[in-house]
Amino acid sequence: MQYRKDLLVNDHYYHIFSRSIAQYIVFNNTEEYSRMIEILKLYCYLDFCHKYSRFINFEEARKNAIIEDLEKNSPVFIEIIAYCIMPTHLHLVLKQITNHGISNYIAKVLNSYSRYFNLNHKRMGPLWAGRFKSVLVLNDEQLLHLTRYIHLNPTSAGVVKSLQDWQFSSYLEYIDSEEKKEKICSYNDLFDFSPKEYKKFVSERKSYQRKLSHIKNLLIDNYTG
Repeated sequence: MQYRKDLLVNDHYYHIFSRSIAQYIVFNNTEEYSRMIEILKLYCYLDFCHKYSRFINFEEARKNAIIEDLEKNSPVFIEIIAYCIMPTHLHLVLKQITNHGISNYIAKVLNSYSRYFNLNHKRMGPLWAGRFKSVLVLNDEQLLHLTRYIHLNPTSAGVVKSLQDWQFSSYLEYIDSEEKKEKICSYNDLFDFSPKEYKKFVSERKSYQRKLSHIKNLLIDNYTG
């Protein structure tokens, strides 16, 4: 594997962004969004080596105790702090745990989803526009505001009116919604807020998301959607 010139540092947090080629819609339905969430979860583990794109699904992994075994015995590449999956792109906030952890993890995630998508759509060729982009998060305040920015993407883009209607981000985890059964993020030791307080924190900025001065340096390529 060819690693990035800008090596990412262990125990640091990064805003990670990946877009599809020519803004091609790569998430078309609930099944495809859910598949990506499952991939994000399973490829955290260094020892996960199943051909997930072809035959295994999340229920099968749980039924066969694959997830339980990984959680007990496998080290991880990264920790997921927050995520949001949109029709043409995805945002992640990740903490790198192992050397080259983020690069290895993202490569596995994007390649797995590409194989799954191309197989289902009888398609060939790349799905993602080059290498993922990354920005270092400098402090806890930036990290908190970045999660809000990412979680607001669906309403900022006009995909939904209410954030609670978007099942494909970690927002429902943060507000402890019963609708989010599978939780994949690690943030409890980072932020001191209740689900109710976080919900208020996010809703306060809903009407002017694009003016979040706290994180303007974390927005990749001046991306505003």
